[in-house]
Amino acid sequence: MDDAVELADMIAQLRRELSRAMADGEGADLRFKAEKVELELTVGVERSREPGVKVRFWVFDASAAARRSATATQRLTLTLQPVTADAPDRAPLISDDEMLGEI
Repeated sequence: MDDAVELADMIAQLRRELSRAMADGEGADLRFKAEKVELELTVGVERSREPGVKVRFWVFDASAAARRSATATQRLTLTLQPVTADAPDRAPLISDDEMLGEI
């Protein structure tokens, strides 16, 4: 599946990008509260007969999914709630700083 990425790898890359956005926003006057991250994905499911590997989810871009007529794909919507390890009950800020009056 050269034109796909595993779901776990895609989520790991998303985590890295959000972390980078938080660091890049450090000290900025305008910040965004990260309350939810919603993703709509085209995924394919591969069942393996190898020992220890049962099912893998592959994420396709829209054009690749259209070309893969032999692979059954599904639309999947994920809603992720970003949290930081040190304050899991508070929505993180993209800059990782609070503005005056924010809770």
